[in-house]
Amino acid sequence: MVENRAILPTETIDLGVGGLSLRPRLKLLLTFFRAETSVRPIDEWKLKSALLEFLRDSLAISAPDEDLTIQKLPDQSKRKRDDPIAAGKLFVRDFGLVLKGEDGDDIRRRRFVEWRESVLRKMDEIELNIEGAKFFLKVEMPPSDDFDLLKKSWEDSMSGLSSSRGVLRRPDTIVVSGVPSRWFAEPRVSSKPSMLVTHTVFSVLGKIRNLNVASDDGSGKGGDLLSGLHCKVWVQFEDYNDFCAATKALCGRSMCKEGSRLKSDYEVSWDKGGYFRVVQGRIPRSQYQEKNQPHQYPVRVQSEVTRVPKRFRE
Repeated sequence: MVENRAILPTETIDLGVGGLSLRPRLKLLLTFFRAETSVRPIDEWKLKSALLEFLRDSLAISAPDEDLTIQKLPDQSKRKRDDPIAAGKLFVRDFGLVLKGEDGDDIRRRRFVEWRESVLRKMDEIELNIEGAKFFLKVEMPPSDDFDLLKKSWEDSMSGLSSSRGVLRRPDTIVVSGVPSRWFAEPRVSSKPSMLVTHTVFSVLGKIRNLNVASDDGSGKGGDLLSGLHCKVWVQFEDYNDFCAATKALCGRSMCKEGSRLKSDYEVSWDKGGYFRVVQGRIPRSQYQEKNQPHQYPVRVQSEVTRVPKRFRE
């Protein structure tokens, strides 16, 4: 059991259900541009090999092939010199260099942040030479993988807003997209995500008020997800501190399952549209409480399983 303390960004979190855990990652978004007027075709495999070599030789980062994806953008011949010609994602999961030493948590946390900023700085605008064709790279970390940026976004968005009772409004709902549906299913019952299993998993992160799970077809993400194989989860917490702790635990991590090589590189965000308030306002109370349609309406799950004590704090 993880102690009731601030968790380290390089720490694996055991969810204690179905062999699921949250393992640390560094996710980087890559954008490639031409560094010259040449319009020669892009060889994605050679571009990938050159970048992997740079990571290994210059940054001491060993990333397997599957953790680096590069895809050329359409209409190459119509793109101007300043237009991007390819995009990709890089996941770094090996933090051995950062974890060396017996320093305290504060020092290790600071060391990780400094290392992350160093990687971003050294990778940004590097030039890659692929058989005479030159490209340069722009690198950024998505805000959804940085808790401090996420927190700033909701603080800025809700600044000055208050409820009808005059209390400062704060978010309480997280949205987790792109997790495998079968990991939240009841074994030998269905391949669809179960409300009870999903509730049990996320209740490890805090006391839940409302929960909903639906199929995630990957809309808005370039079609990376296959409909029916992944799901999206909305979790509303009773307490703002639990909401913050859950968001921090999910940021910068991938979900893994014991015995599976699959890594779920989900995205986490906070609910900006008041999802549960909108749904409850549209559905009669009697219909909202029905438990026979768990994938259409959010249902307040009353589990007989004793909730795991809170294990994280902001």
